[in-house]
Parts: sequence; structure tokens; C-alpha cells
Amino acid sequence: MQHPESNAGPGASGMTPSVAARQSDTTATQPWYRALNRQQWNALFASNLGWLFDGYETYALILTVGIALRQLLDTSLSAQIPWYAGLVIALTVLGWGIGGLIGGVLADYIGRKRTMLFAILAYSLTTGLSAFAWSWESFAILRFVVGLAMGSEWATGTAMTAELWPDEHRGKGAGLMQCGLGIGFFVASLVWLFVSETGDHAWRYMYLIGVLPGFVTLWMRSGIPESEQWEHVNRERRKTRALKREGGVLTEHQQALTRFTLVDLFASPALRRRTLFAVLMCLATTLGWYGISSWVPPYIGSVAAHSGLSAARYAGFAGMTYNLGAITGYIVFGFCADAIGRKRMTLLFFCMTFIITPVLFKLTHRVDILLVVAGVSGFFSLGQFAWMPTWLPELYPTRVRATAIAFCFNVPRFLAWTGPLVAGTLIAHFGDYGRAAMIVNAVYVLGIVLSPLLPETRGKPLPEDV
Repeated sequence: MQHPESNAGPGASGMTPSVAARQSDTTATQPWYRALNRQQWNALFASNLGWLFDGYETYALILTVGIALRQLLDTSLSAQIPWYAGLVIALTVLGWGIGGLIGGVLADYIGRKRTMLFAILAYSLTTGLSAFAWSWESFAILRFVVGLAMGSEWATGTAMTAELWPDEHRGKGAGLMQCGLGIGFFVASLVWLFVSETGDHAWRYMYLIGVLPGFVTLWMRSGIPESEQWEHVNRERRKTRALKREGGVLTEHQQALTRFTLVDLFASPALRRRTLFAVLMCLATTLGWYGISSWVPPYIGSVAAHSGLSAARYAGFAGMTYNLGAITGYIVFGFCADAIGRKRMTLLFFCMTFIITPVLFKLTHRVDILLVVAGVSGFFSLGQFAWMPTWLPELYPTRVRATAIAFCFNVPRFLAWTGPLVAGTLIAHFGDYGRAAMIVNAVYVLGIVLSPLLPETRGKPLPEDV
């Protein structure tokens, strides 16, 4: 179904064909960023900030969980801190997955902007409350609640950016939005550099700082618009419900509007097929990252130690180069996806990640070269996540778009969080990182096989019926 304005004739805009042609020529020759208006940039900025805050919050937990538990646990349990830390992180990821699914559904029913406002405000407040944890149980529960709130932001921001940005530049917007996660990691590292020196309560201060994103919601209320596409579908949904209550006969499209979005996602063969392929591809990306890339810093640190260098220092360098590569990968993916297509770029990133893993873990032995390879690995393995905000919104109609994005992105998390556990078990069994990485690396074959099977969507309008 098309929007009413898409049916306007040549003269509906008030321009003669020659004037419209000249305006089109001007648009084609001007820099891409001049084709965007303030509201579109504001939507990107808000989505990027939301993902940046998620990155800050995630890395703040990684940096402080051990220190927090050392204070919150009885001293007799100090030897078990790694187990408790793993449990807290797992509960956060679990909450993230559940919250992501709930947030996606909400965004399809109450709007993209409103859901994002609620999400940022909720995880800002709950992050701040984490600073007042009085026991490990209260800390774990609060982290689960933070995950619930935090999970609903990504799919909402992705849907909002996709629906507000023009068709020919949508990939650029997705890549620029996605890089917020890597920036958030850096911000958390930078803040911790100073806050860690403030004493025993430094970890609490990190979470108190996490309240600040809540103030962004004050700007968001007036600074960004609601998606017109969502508003159009929402009006249709309300009219269809009223017609159904009155006993009217519904068309196939109207019947789809009355179904619960998660049910509608699997109602048609085309949507079922896309969703199955997309979930498996997301699983490959997510499981590969959790199961391989999370071991890059300790692996490079161990190589440095064998050379008589500081393991901690070089593990830190590895994390920095890896994340710098990832930020670059996010942006490059988006720009190139607009130039050569979603399918080609996604397939390229899956293939290159599959190739770079053995280069990193098996074929490179000098620490300085390993740092360079880690940056390249970050570019492809973590930068690979950019295919999701770029391609997923273009595969689904507006009525289920946020639900579908959230489902494809979050369902794999219920399995992928076991990646580090599996990899850790394999590393312990084989006694080295290399063979374990090669086994987990096989998951990328899923992406290589399935990405050619999804439809190419570069430059096309977002679908309204599938």
C-alpha cells in the first residue's frame, strides 16, 4: 500500500517538469549530507546517542563488576568473584534480550519516538540506582532491570532512522548510528581513567554518571519528529480495528493490521522466510563476536607475555585498536552499502571475518603486527553488525518493522551469550586460543550461505506490504 502523497501527479507539487528536473539535477550534484534536513540529522543524533549510552553502560559494567562484587560479597566468597561476575553480566544480557523484544513491539504500537524516550529515561534511572546496591543480590537484580530498559533502545532507534532518512542515504545513517556503540566503549574507558582514582566508591560514581543520558530526553521531546510512516500505519490500524468491531469485511492488508505484530511476523511465507534467514545471520554475527572477538585482548596479552612484555598493557592496546577498527567498519559499511548494495557488503564482511580469524589466531606471532590485525578484525567482525540496522528495516513493512528488527537482533542473544563459555571451554581443552577460534569461526558460514538469499534493497523505498 502506498502513502496518499505518493499518488500525487506531476503537477501536485506546484512545480513545472523543467523546474523539477533542474532541482533533481542540483540534488544529484550536491554533497550527500546537504540532502538531509535538520529533523533527519536530529533523529540520527538521538539514535546514535542512545546507542552510545548503551555502549557506555555496557563497558562500565565490564570495567567495574569485579570491583563492585569485591565490596558487595562476603570476603569468604572472594575466590568466586569471577563466577558471580559472569552471572551478573549474563543477567544483564538476558534482560537486554527480553527488553529488546518488548521494546520492539511497543515501538510498533505506541511509536518510535515515545518508546525511545521511555527506554533512555528508564535505563538512565535504573543505572543510577545501581550505584546504591547494598548486596550482590540487589546489584544483580538492578542490572537485570537495566538490561530490560537498555535492550529496547536499539531497535527503536534503528526503525526511526530508517524511516526518516531518504532511501538513497539510509545505509549511511545506519552506519553512523551504529558507530555510537564503539564511541560509548571509548567514553566509558576515558571516564574510568579519571573516576577509578577516586577511591573505594569509584564504581558507584560510574553508575551515577549513567543518569546523565536521561536529560537528553528533554531535548528529544521537541528536537526529533515521530515517523510519518508509523503515524500513517497507526491511523490505518485504528480505523481497521473500528471497522472490525462494526463487523465490516477486511481486506488481506487490513487483517494483517489487526494481528499482534509477533504473530503477523510469521503469518505470511515471505516474512517467515526472511525472518528465519535474518535470525540465523544475526546469530552468526553475534555468536562469532561473543565467542571469538571477546578473546582478542587476552590472546594478544598472552602473546606479549611470552615475549617478556606487559600482558595487561598490550591487552589494553588490543582493545583500543580493535574498537577503532570497529568504529571505522560501521561507517564504511553504511557508505559502501549505499554505493554497491546491502547483499554485497554483508557477504564481503562475513567472508573477510571468516578469513581474518585464522590470520589473527594462527598465522601472526609478532605482537606489533597482531595489533594491526586486531584493528582489521574489529573492522570486519564487529563492524559487521552494521548490516543489521542497514538491511533489516528494509526487509519489513512499517506495521511490524520495529518488532521484526528487535526479534532478529535479540533472539540470537539468548544463545550467543554462551559463546564465551563455549570458547573458554574449548581453550581450556585444547590449551590454546587458535584451535578454539577455528571451531567457533565456522559459524560465519551461516552468513556466507544465507546473505545472498535475502532480497537486495539498496535505494528502494521501505516496503509497506510483504
